[in-house]
Formats: sequence, structure tokens, C-alpha cells
Amino acid sequence: MGEDSVRGPSEPTGRASAIRPFLLTAGRVAGGGAGPPLPVETQVVATSSGLSVLDTLAFEPHDIVAACRRPQSVAELAARLRLHLNVVRVLAEDLRAAGHLTVHVPNTRTTQDISVLRRVIDGLRAVPDSRDTLRDSG
Repeated sequence: MGEDSVRGPSEPTGRASAIRPFLLTAGRVAGGGAGPPLPVETQVVATSSGLSVLDTLAFEPHDIVAACRRPQSVAELAARLRLHLNVVRVLAEDLRAAGHLTVHVPNTRTTQDISVLRRVIDGLRAVPDSRDTLRDSG
């Protein structure tokens, strides 16, 4: 008998929401604005007023503002809080409208510029691995 079978079933990691995503957003699939949903790479950060009212916020809005003490992308936030990406998008828009979050949407010309992607790839290749050798060298 292996060590894993002696311990029994593993404990779940994190919490799993029993509430359906459409309930968290009141059925909305986009934020209060008329524009498109926030891109996944959008950076969000809590404002000082958002942090000052943190104790008055409930559940997911509280968790989002608390997690945004440091800037992070909408995708990172959804993963960290284990929430559906569209729920985070809608709630982040609501929190921005209330003045609790600042949202920095990336410049679409930059995100679609192939030269930026090439520079990122070249920069990653220039980072030495654990043996102090460049990734492209054999």
C-alpha cells in the first residue's frame, strides 16, 4: 500500500464557489459601460478610496479590491481568486465605476505589433537558465 492511500483523499485546494457566475454579475456579461469587455491583459489596481472602503465591500468585490493592492492583469486576478474570467471583467468594471479600481487598458496597436513580440522572445532567449547558459545555445 502506497503512502498516498494511507492518507486518504486529498483535501481540496482553495474554495470552489457554489454560486453560478451569472448570479455574481446579475446576469450581465459586460460591465456597466457600453464598450467591449476588458481585455485579459488589462492591468487593474485598487485606488486609495477602494482600500479605505474595503471593509464595507462584500464577498467577490472585497476579494478583488484586496487582491489589487499591487497591479495585475484581469487574467491573473481571475486565476488567483478562482473566479470565471467574465465575472472578474464585469465586477472590475463595476468597481472602476464606483472609484474602487483603476483600470489600465493596453494600447491595442502595441499588443498587435509583431516587433514587440519579437523583442519579448529575444529577451527571454537572452535570460540564462540555471546552468548560466543561454537558452539558444546547445
